[in-house]
Amino acid sequence: MDTLDSEPDTIYDILGVGFGPSNLALAIAIEEHNADAPAGERLTAVFLERQPAFGWHRGMLIDDATMQVSFLKDLVTMRNPASDYSFLCYLRERGRLVDFLNQKTLFPLRAEFHDYFEWAAARVRHLARYSAEVVAVEPVTDEHGETRWFDVVSRDPEAPGRTTVRRARNICVAVGLEPHLPPGTVLTDRVWHNSELVPRVAGLSASGAKVRRALVLGAGQSAAEAVDYLHRTFTDAEVCAVFAKYGYTPADDSPFANRIFDPEAVDLYFASPPEVKRSLYDYHRGTNYSVVDMDLIEALYATTYREKVHGRERLRMLNVSRIRDVSSVGDHLEVTVEFLPTGERTVLTADLLVHATGYRPQDIGTLLGETAKLCLRDEEDAVRVGRDHRVALPPEVSAGLYLQGGTEHTHGLTSTLLSTTAVRAGEIRDSLLTHRRLTRQSHPQVFAAR
Repeated sequence: MDTLDSEPDTIYDILGVGFGPSNLALAIAIEEHNADAPAGERLTAVFLERQPAFGWHRGMLIDDATMQVSFLKDLVTMRNPASDYSFLCYLRERGRLVDFLNQKTLFPLRAEFHDYFEWAAARVRHLARYSAEVVAVEPVTDEHGETRWFDVVSRDPEAPGRTTVRRARNICVAVGLEPHLPPGTVLTDRVWHNSELVPRVAGLSASGAKVRRALVLGAGQSAAEAVDYLHRTFTDAEVCAVFAKYGYTPADDSPFANRIFDPEAVDLYFASPPEVKRSLYDYHRGTNYSVVDMDLIEALYATTYREKVHGRERLRMLNVSRIRDVSSVGDHLEVTVEFLPTGERTVLTADLLVHATGYRPQDIGTLLGETAKLCLRDEEDAVRVGRDHRVALPPEVSAGLYLQGGTEHTHGLTSTLLSTTAVRAGEIRDSLLTHRRLTRQSHPQVFAAR
């Protein structure tokens, strides 16, 4: 039987579900507000994270991989350039500010930016509860039939028999993306999603297992990085990139195209009619989806040419192709690859298959349960979300539900990206303050004791 804990005397102004970069930015925005606000104007907050410590795409922290977004689009700078939670303040504290500036780059190592996130998360550690996996979000109605709170039930993944209930006036869901896999894919010790790349490769290398051939399915940045990483790590193995395109598509990171990530572009996208939103999304998906940095494309091509010159081709591009079947035979895989123009199929013996097939938003219905049924939807059955990232709910619900992610249909390409994380955090914080003022006017007794 489950053991139930609760915090009956605490009603949080905001409870965050997930504590990745998005809700970390929100925690910092709230912390900065509270530092300057009088006691009665401060926001109470808590953030629940199922991992035992802060972590962001740890499986792709390849040693030399760099960020694809400027360091100025960190957790705070776009919202508050004077914040001491910025990447530059992190560098100063780490003693690397001058060294970083001497590189003359806007794009830090991915591992370094992860360390920056950990540094920031440690500074707001008092707002976070790790090893707290949310298993239910239940609406709570008062004696007048008004839904004013949510009860959030969490459990420790290592001790699932114990659950904790916390009550909040608002919740902010930022659970990130989940790996996407082709239908029927079965993950094994030899078949991975690229989100596990670095630890899986480390484990395989430590085991001494022989890798003679590895396949990587996918045509985006993560796929190309995986191909390069495997080729450099397993120096005797053949590494095959499998994708349906003729070749990798360069990412469009030109200045005018990058304006699709500006905060003002979110305003424009949000106010546009559906057909314009679809056009903008289609026109500019090449800035982020199924594209690769040109430097990496050129490096991979140089490798294939160099290997041709020397007569030992370990890096192969199986373009215009798809994987049609995967089977385990003894200690290896038999992978059937179809060349699409002719339909010819080839069975490759492989020791490893990596699916670099992207991510997709998690289904909030599974997470929110009964609360998800309160969400109002548009004519295409998508959740209606306001410009302030607050989900539209029925009039009898005064409790608030905010989304960070899963809102590409309303807020555009930046919904799941770092580009507007800092600005979005400020917008949500300001929305919380606005709605609290309105609640004080309509329910003054709620705040009388505060």
